[in-house]
Amino acid sequence: MTLVSPLIVGIVYCSLMSLVKEPHRRHFNAIMVGGAGAAYLSGGGFGLWELPFVALMAYVAYRGLDSWTFIGIGWLLHTAWDVAHWLKGNPILPFAHNSSMGCALCDPVIALWCLCGGPSPTALVRRRRKPGRTTDPVHDHASVPS
Repeated sequence: MTLVSPLIVGIVYCSLMSLVKEPHRRHFNAIMVGGAGAAYLSGGGFGLWELPFVALMAYVAYRGLDSWTFIGIGWLLHTAWDVAHWLKGNPILPFAHNSSMGCALCDPVIALWCLCGGPSPTALVRRRRKPGRTTDPVHDHASVPS
């Protein structure tokens, strides 16, 4: 459950966020990744190195206001920071020893969704169904060369 729960949290996050209409969805996610950059400040596991990381994440979040790619990159940077804190033994939640590892499992799920453009459920369905084609590739005569 320690490994599966964070993945479920990532999927639930993406599912709920996909219901928010654009451009608010991208803007809100840029703010979220910016906030994630400051998550370790109170623990200070890496001393002054926490500050340049916050600055980097603030820049990435700012660029994320106009780019899903930057938001995805931000979540991947946060994943690396989670792993570093987990290895050092300085968890994101001081009362939960494996919380940084859980965060490191959750964040790439969110990053992948962001790198795909933060699609809504209807956009995902539209991508799967292309006009004039069936969803069954065996019986899809449109894809068979003439």
